Amino acid sequence: MRKILKCRECGAYTLSQKCAKCGGAAGTSAPPKYSSEDKWAAYRRRYRFPEGNASAS
Repeated sequence: MRKILKCRECGAYTLSQKCAKCGGAAGTSAPPKYSSEDKWAAYRRRYRFPEGNASAS
């Protein structure tokens, strides 16, 4: 089963790894599933908020 992908450059949806509109790379369109036991959450927060202010969005 193929999943729908979203172009990282123009935001168009596609089924192929390469966007038909702009030729950009396509990635998954949905965020990862939530888990209360997420072992990578600390790394994502550190990447998203490098100054240590995790309360800002």
